Amino acid sequence: MGQAADLDALIGKMVGEFLSKNRAGRVIRDALNEVGIGLMPVVDHLTIRTTDIDRRATEFTALGFRYDETINFDDWYAKVFRRTGYPALFIDQAYPDERGKTSIIPGWVARFGDHVFHHVAVRVEDIEAAIAKLKAQGVVFTGEIVGARGGTLRQIFTAPEMIDGHPFSVLELAERHQGYQGFLPPQADSLMKSSAARV
Repeated sequence: MGQAADLDALIGKMVGEFLSKNRAGRVIRDALNEVGIGLMPVVDHLTIRTTDIDRRATEFTALGFRYDETINFDDWYAKVFRRTGYPALFIDQAYPDERGKTSIIPGWVARFGDHVFHHVAVRVEDIEAAIAKLKAQGVVFTGEIVGARGGTLRQIFTAPEMIDGHPFSVLELAERHQGYQGFLPPQADSLMKSSAARV
């Protein structure tokens, strides 16, 4: 099949699994399918939670993703991997030492594993308009928009989908400007905290 075809199949399978358990994602997919666009052209990034970023990344690096950067927080960190033509891959974990004791990531990984997406981020042109449209279809959001109006990156999570009484996946809306493709540490940490009380 070839590396790119294998990568398409892996991401397609994992996105399909995510959508099977995330109503907000299905609402967006169905609406985009209605006009013939499909979900993948608007996926901004994909996020996996794990207990060992480098081990978990090997499935994707074997298919052409390359390490780009590390982003550090108080009790967790993430590595970003990229491959041209694909959404960025954001893999996060708690610090393996004392700093990671307060992180919500290990409990989530123990419950759901690390072969599913914690969240899929969809790029939108106007985040307020997207929120209004999705709320009209019953999608619930948690917290406030993170990032200043007119800034390079603005984000928000939907309320988590629940499995057996535990928060599982969220959909992220991401509004980007000025060609910015990165991740802003204060914003990523705020998004993590917006769902912390629910884990």
